Amino acid sequence: MSDLCAEIQRLGKGIGNNCRYRVLEALSRGSKTVGELVKTVKMSQPAVSQHLKILKSANLVIDLKKGKEVYYFLNSSYMLSLLDKFAKNLKK
Repeated sequence: MSDLCAEIQRLGKGIGNNCRYRVLEALSRGSKTVGELVKTVKMSQPAVSQHLKILKSANLVIDLKKGKEVYYFLNSSYMLSLLDKFAKNLKK
């Protein structure tokens, strides 16, 4: 399996679940803490944390610690780069 294929597979796993998609959608409106995501997506804190772990492993989300809080962001530059590589690969 090529590296690009493996990356696309991780992308699919990341967005292929309704709950994870809701987390990504919430983060598309700006960075959030786990607590803010819990309120926004109406899931338990353990569930949100588990989905964030999967999204981070797929490089779709990055985090930044500020003091005691951890803020989560969409890794939009990675997503755009991956989709661009995928589109260029389709043209070959």
